[in-house]
Amino acid sequence: MTGREPFRLSVLEAVLERITFANEETGYTVARVDPGRGGDLVTVVGSLLGAHPGESLRLEGRWGSHPQYGRQFQVENYTTVLPATVQGVRRYLGSGLIKGIGPRLAERIVEHFGVAALDVIENEPQRLIEVPKLGPKRTELIARAWDEQKAIKEVMVFLQGIGVSTSLAVRIYKKYGDASIDVVRNHPYRLAADVWGIGFKTADTIARAVGIPHDSPERVKAGIQFTLSESTGDGHCYLPEERLIAEAVKILQVDSSLVIDCLTELVAEEGVVREKVPDAEGNQVTGVFLVPFQRAETSLANQLRTLLDHPADRLSAFADVDWDAALGWLRRRTGTELAEEQEQAVRLALTRKVAVLTGGPGCGKSFTVASVIALAAAKKAKIILAAPTGRAAKRLTELTGHEASTVHRLLELKPGGDASYDRDRPLDCDLLVVDEASMLDLLLANKLAKAVPPGAHLLLVGDVDQLPSVGAGQVLRDLLGEGSPVPAVRLTHVFRQAQQSGVVTNAHRVNTGQPIRLEGMTDFFLFACDDTDATAELTVDVVANRIPRRFGLDPRRDVQVLTPMHRGPAGAGNLNSLLQGALTPPREGVAERRFGGRVFRVGDKVTQIRNNYDKGANGVFNGTLGVITAIDLEQQELTVVTDEDEKIGYEFAELDELAHAYAVTVHRSQGSEYPAVVIPVTTSAWMMLQRNLLYTAITRAKKLVVLVGARRAIAQAIRNATAGRRHTALAYRLAASARDAA
Repeated sequence: MTGREPFRLSVLEAVLERITFANEETGYTVARVDPGRGGDLVTVVGSLLGAHPGESLRLEGRWGSHPQYGRQFQVENYTTVLPATVQGVRRYLGSGLIKGIGPRLAERIVEHFGVAALDVIENEPQRLIEVPKLGPKRTELIARAWDEQKAIKEVMVFLQGIGVSTSLAVRIYKKYGDASIDVVRNHPYRLAADVWGIGFKTADTIARAVGIPHDSPERVKAGIQFTLSESTGDGHCYLPEERLIAEAVKILQVDSSLVIDCLTELVAEEGVVREKVPDAEGNQVTGVFLVPFQRAETSLANQLRTLLDHPADRLSAFADVDWDAALGWLRRRTGTELAEEQEQAVRLALTRKVAVLTGGPGCGKSFTVASVIALAAAKKAKIILAAPTGRAAKRLTELTGHEASTVHRLLELKPGGDASYDRDRPLDCDLLVVDEASMLDLLLANKLAKAVPPGAHLLLVGDVDQLPSVGAGQVLRDLLGEGSPVPAVRLTHVFRQAQQSGVVTNAHRVNTGQPIRLEGMTDFFLFACDDTDATAELTVDVVANRIPRRFGLDPRRDVQVLTPMHRGPAGAGNLNSLLQGALTPPREGVAERRFGGRVFRVGDKVTQIRNNYDKGANGVFNGTLGVITAIDLEQQELTVVTDEDEKIGYEFAELDELAHAYAVTVHRSQGSEYPAVVIPVTTSAWMMLQRNLLYTAITRAKKLVVLVGARRAIAQAIRNATAGRRHTALAYRLAASARDAA
């Protein structure tokens, strides 16, 4: 080419000062860099995968102009350049890039070694001990962190070429270490099974980049398993075969005959299970299960049958008890008489080895549970109380005066998800009471049932009209299904005192399809607003200003925003950003940490968004809430105190496990209870507006509910009683076990 070369890339060498926006999934970044010419900072945009503030970068790209933000440099690729000046080395080392080195230590290292500091860390790390107050243990930590950072960089350079984001690259390296590149290149579909956050679609993109054919059987089998795995995220334990094939064809974009052949191979290899089961209408279908879910359904049905039929009885004292005397003692002790259906529930829990107690708010579930526990304790029974979440466990403790724990902590789940307590090592109890049982998914319920000792009594308590579990299954509903051998009582009478509550009244009105009532209510309000953006702003004002001013409640501790969905102007994602700005704004001199598109600050409400069995005493689980209490830039660690009062440390590379929780989806709120709940309901969430979702949101409030949004959207939610049915076979297995035992 002669003359001008219009496609030639420009080169910009600069120090990365700060990242103003980053999408952790795509790697797209907006950053400010200092070219070192004594002028203003320059805006750069593009994929800056793995770059950290303080690093010197050699950027290749093109100069352009943005209509709103002005002149900027569009990055096409970059390399890290080690700084060559004392000031650059000091800035680089003090940036928090290397764990164990903060600004003060960076100052001391550079003061001692000058511009050679990086060369010393790279080639003679043992010499770091020459720096005053730097001992051998810290020296070793720094050397190790430097080596790991280098290794991660190499992996990232490779992964950048095939479009993998920073956060996923770090996770891949943590999983496979030096074998990362080999696994990615030769076995990319392993990533979907092994690395949290990498689904089939990401693994498929990587596989395409490394040359795996579109119609490879390995790809198709991975796609079938992915389709089933995705369906468990929607609550299904299996998919009908025809639906599975259709969805897999859509995802894989291959011929259905290839999917059918690969499905047959997967069944033969025991990668999935094919079984005839009845669907929700009672029609026989061929269901295809991932192995763990088919095993868990079968195991749970068998275990419940075994518990029910076991000849031993650890509460045998109640088999021939004088119930008039027992209930009279209870009445004198509490000053309250049990209603007829409450009395029936108490007898059932103490005479049958598995029982279910269900009912809505204000129907006396809590008092019934307390009565069961009081009578069992009077007979010196060993009682264990549990609930799926820390908040629900705390509430159970307050209600009964007996210590309750989360189900996860009770079973002492270990890394990998295995429980310390099971059939071979059962819990030591005569009575196990589990509250908020609508939250129990299939896998957790199976682990729990296996840990109940023979002859003990299991009482499951929950509101079957609430949303089913976040995980696969609808265990409580299936236990109450037609033909189930598990005895149950449903409390229906709303007590007079509860009838005076707008929260209780409207929860029951919504549950029976009636419009909400606002007249005369002092604890239930509606701020009508048809515009979605205005609804978001009004929600923030209600939380940050109106509720604290009117009711004296703390907006962070006492008020929870519950949304139908995550996306959109009035979704949890955007509301968290707005609420953080209003309640926990940035403060001069106070540490904060940006991760992807989020900024974490001390005082932030956060929630765990995946099960991590390696954290804390017995793991930290999806939905656990907490507050950030410390951010250590030098150790690259952030501390969260959970709602179980456990202190948990997160390395900065693990911050993709946390999300802000000023606003959470209604699904995430299950099992929790808050003094005040604010619920934005907009027409933009039309597909999510369901009766059981609004009912669940309202029943999370102890004292106050504020609806914000469109009357039309609220009416739609109340009308829509067709909550999505889940494909489960537990009810069928339970009914079959009852028929076999008859």
